[in-house]
Amino acid sequence: MSVAQFLVALIAIFLAAKLFGELAERLGQPAVLGELIGGIVVGASGLGVVDAHDPTIHLLSELGVLLLLFLIGLETDLQKLMAVGGSAVSVAIVGVALPFVGGIAFGQLLGLPTLVAVFLGASLTATSVGITARVLSDLGHLQDDESQVVLGAAVVDDVIGLVILTILSTVAGGGSLSALGIAKTVLVAFGFVLAAIVIGSWLAPSLIRLIERLDVARGLFFGAILFAFALAALAVQIGSAPIIGAFAAGLVLARTNKREQIEREVHDLAHFFIPIFFVVVGAAVDLRSLNPLESEPRRYLLIGLGLTAIGVVAKVLAGFAALRRGLKRLRIGVAMVPRGEVGLIFAQIGLTAGLLNAGLYSAVALMVMLTTFLTPILLRRMLPKGRKTELHGVSDYVVDAPE
Repeated sequence: MSVAQFLVALIAIFLAAKLFGELAERLGQPAVLGELIGGIVVGASGLGVVDAHDPTIHLLSELGVLLLLFLIGLETDLQKLMAVGGSAVSVAIVGVALPFVGGIAFGQLLGLPTLVAVFLGASLTATSVGITARVLSDLGHLQDDESQVVLGAAVVDDVIGLVILTILSTVAGGGSLSALGIAKTVLVAFGFVLAAIVIGSWLAPSLIRLIERLDVARGLFFGAILFAFALAALAVQIGSAPIIGAFAAGLVLARTNKREQIEREVHDLAHFFIPIFFVVVGAAVDLRSLNPLESEPRRYLLIGLGLTAIGVVAKVLAGFAALRRGLKRLRIGVAMVPRGEVGLIFAQIGLTAGLLNAGLYSAVALMVMLTTFLTPILLRRMLPKGRKTELHGVSDYVVDAPE
């Protein structure tokens, strides 16, 4: 795109984010819901001024979700996260297995080839940790025990989803699989998270002391951002997701004595880029390909609704796999519902490989959109109201008592 087109797209993204985000908040909903609707208005289904598939716009949206996960990591207490680790892992495993099996069964019921059904099942597996974390933050419940389970489970099932993605990409490309290759993929994916936290926790204090000695203007800001980007880039290099690296960087820096200062300094940059991600998610949805008045699009609309039903039910049931007593399991399950970029990546690979046609791709996109839209609405009804105070992190709240 030209410079003028790029600037027009940015103007549309920020106007959509602020106008619809503000409207959503005034209606008692999280801002992210408004940003998603704003994306639909300015994207493929509406005005068409934001092309979600343009490489520049896509990279900006990826930068937004990286910064979001970095800030979420900064606001997450690692010890608290570890305390609910068993529940997070059990929820993640069940939350991957149920939708995966359900999606495959649904595809075979439709008479689709086995590999196509497997791609549909795989697209249902990974919770969008970016969307989930933003919703919980918008509602002022990021520090709840249930939210810690959700964050941990979302990260784990994102990693599991990436392992499945790596395996299916190999199959779709005509490659062969071995037990050793699969084991290596699993070890690399989970080993990175553990290594990043252990080694990063050892390096981070030294990095902060070095920055203080150099006495460079905004040194802590640049040091923190570079640390987050470095771990994100390293995650990509070893076959994991950049958001996992950014989240790990936040977890590490949260354990230093500069956590609050880093949050304050990164705040403005993050709040510039984060809305781009959510508007672009909405802009990617093309509702015209699911026209209920035409027979072929109506079929794919029904498939999309079926995938959505499987995705919602499976993740809600997964919430009941939490092991720890006293947790509100229904809340955990609902918070695990949204899918996002990982589901679309599965569909994109299937489309590129010729396994999925445009209609099935649109059906998966519809599932991603509906699960993303349902979650803020359902959580808003389930959680106590929060009063926004806008301090230093992603957002901070004073939580009022339930009505």
